[in-house]
Amino acid sequence: MSKSKVNVPEAKAALNKFKMEAANEVGVTLKQGYNGDLTSKQAGSIGGQMVKKMVESYENSIKNNG
Repeated sequence: MSKSKVNVPEAKAALNKFKMEAANEVGVTLKQGYNGDLTSKQAGSIGGQMVKKMVESYENSIKNNG
């Protein structure tokens, strides 16, 4: 099994904070470290929220730099 690798080590903490914020927004409680006890639905909700926020951020940057 391959593990995701962050190409910029400094980004790891920011990415983790982003994940925790997204989890909080969808009502899922994450622990520090391994969260293998999450259901697929919970994990998908977190990932979906992260993508939604990234798309919103990109759209806002286009509008502001347009």
